[in-house]
Amino acid sequence: MELKDYRQEIDGIDGQVLELFVRRMEIAGEIAGYKREKGLPVLDLQREREKLRRIESMCPEEFSDYSFTLFSMIMELSRSHQNRILHRESPETRAIEAALRDTPQLFPEKAIVACQGVEGAYSGIACEKLFTRPNIFYFSSFDKVFSAVEKGLCRYGVIPVENSTAGTVNAVYDLMVKHSFRIVRSVRIKVDHNLLVKPGTRPEEIREIYSHGQAIAQCTAFLQRFPNAKIIPCENTAVAAKTVAESGETGVAALSSRACAKLYGLEILMSSVQDSADNYTRFICISRNLEIYPGADHTSLMMVIRDEPGTLCGVLSRFYALGINMHKLESRPIPGKSWEYMFYFDLDTSVYSPKFIQLMGELGDICEQHEYLGSYSEVV
Repeated sequence: MELKDYRQEIDGIDGQVLELFVRRMEIAGEIAGYKREKGLPVLDLQREREKLRRIESMCPEEFSDYSFTLFSMIMELSRSHQNRILHRESPETRAIEAALRDTPQLFPEKAIVACQGVEGAYSGIACEKLFTRPNIFYFSSFDKVFSAVEKGLCRYGVIPVENSTAGTVNAVYDLMVKHSFRIVRSVRIKVDHNLLVKPGTRPEEIREIYSHGQAIAQCTAFLQRFPNAKIIPCENTAVAAKTVAESGETGVAALSSRACAKLYGLEILMSSVQDSADNYTRFICISRNLEIYPGADHTSLMMVIRDEPGTLCGVLSRFYALGINMHKLESRPIPGKSWEYMFYFDLDTSVYSPKFIQLMGELGDICEQHEYLGSYSEVV
């Protein structure tokens, strides 16, 4: 046989598969009607497990794994189709409807905002890009920023979550599991690190360099120029600049911003020392209450899923079935629970999309525990 003959045979088989798939989905829709009448849940986990075991036993061993994957996906699509028919509400869908109704049409120009660090911190710069006239309160740790928002001391908080060079800010993701909050907006800030010193300090005099751990990671290649200098992590790049300014020593330096040089009376010994010129940090603006402003086209979720093969694939399959793009997936250990993880997802989907609303109604079916963190737009 020629290649075209094989392809022709494949096309014929695909036509039969498609016809049977359509019929299967139609029957799944009829089952949805039956479940509505009887008040039954869409997901019957025991039935699905038994069916998958039976399918594996019926299939030749060399195709066993493939058949399991195929029918797992088909079942995901069936459940999605049933949920679309049933239009079942969830606490999330009701909260989203209320937020869309009650949130003002314009993002506030001024507000009381919590940031980590001291005056001159990049969090403050991000805050001023989000708000026209923010009243910023600085706290010594990310944990205190979350707490200030959670307790209502500040209406908003601005927190860094990832950098284009150094990656995720793990400490922040760990705190996300601990605190209750909602994301109302995000912003990306161009990060430009500079080596700041007291006026008159020469490069060969530098014995200590202070900065935040993320900034240190973003300047790894540059720091190799100072093999004898001690690299000292601190809470914030602005704190690093302030530490140098207040130090009685002359051989100290900080990796920090140009704004901090002016703010703390320091000299820029070397400018733009980050390893990558394309260096951006993404910040999220958090609140205690759910607020959804017009134009929200990003959604963030946290989920705990069963520790079984294929469960994460099932979640991703549901996104795929609904045509929802995922642009971030992060896993972090759950404090106090060995070998259990919380998965964090950033999704590209408009809050007004029917597929988004359907997904929110299905979250209880695809994971053991979930938290809807909010829908928002991003300022670039």
